[in-house]
Amino acid sequence: MSTILLVEDDPVLGRGLVVNLEAEGYQVHWSKDLASANDARKKIQASLIILDLNLPDGNGLSLLKAARAEGVTIPVVILTAQTDEDSVVEGLQSGANDYVRKPFGNKELLARVKIVMRDPKPTNPQIRYGDLAVLPEKRKVIYYVDGAEKDIDLNRREFDILAYFIAHAEAVVTREALLEMLDRDREIYDRTIDSHVSHVRSRLKQGGVTSVQISSVYGVGYRLEKT
Repeated sequence: MSTILLVEDDPVLGRGLVVNLEAEGYQVHWSKDLASANDARKKIQASLIILDLNLPDGNGLSLLKAARAEGVTIPVVILTAQTDEDSVVEGLQSGANDYVRKPFGNKELLARVKIVMRDPKPTNPQIRYGDLAVLPEKRKVIYYVDGAEKDIDLNRREFDILAYFIAHAEAVVTREALLEMLDRDREIYDRTIDSHVSHVRSRLKQGGVTSVQISSVYGVGYRLEKT
């Protein structure tokens, strides 16, 4: 039985989706906010994520971007009431496999779910910010300059740091968040984070990157932003 992670805060819509998906033979784990959804996606073996964007504690795209930055290739179908084209493009560029606008019919959603689960599009996700793009599956960071692609030379930790910054572009990234993300083997200390970030800055400079920068936020951490 395939498991679907449903991320939807609307109690009426969410309950209806659970009933209809379970009637089709799927097992459904329903999360009503971003925090519980992020926790669930790391704990359950989901075959598909149905993701609302407007959640009470943040934008669902942050979950999608974080998953793709980690190399997670689970198909994702986005649900949203937003109608502007930019939202659709951002979702697809962030690695979504399909996009369903609210309101929608249950038959339409079930058809899209079956298609995505049967024949998911090759994601090879590319998360972009400005002229920088990260390809999690290939563990590459590319800088687009004058229509050409240029690889940024990074070691393992430098890649992890820059990929995290790109996935959280323009948000303040604390030292604690970086430490938690990097310190899988308890080999990194808080005082060394600045050194690692400094190395990433040097790599960007060496690669000729001038359109974005990692700025320091005094007493808190850093922010990836456009120059």
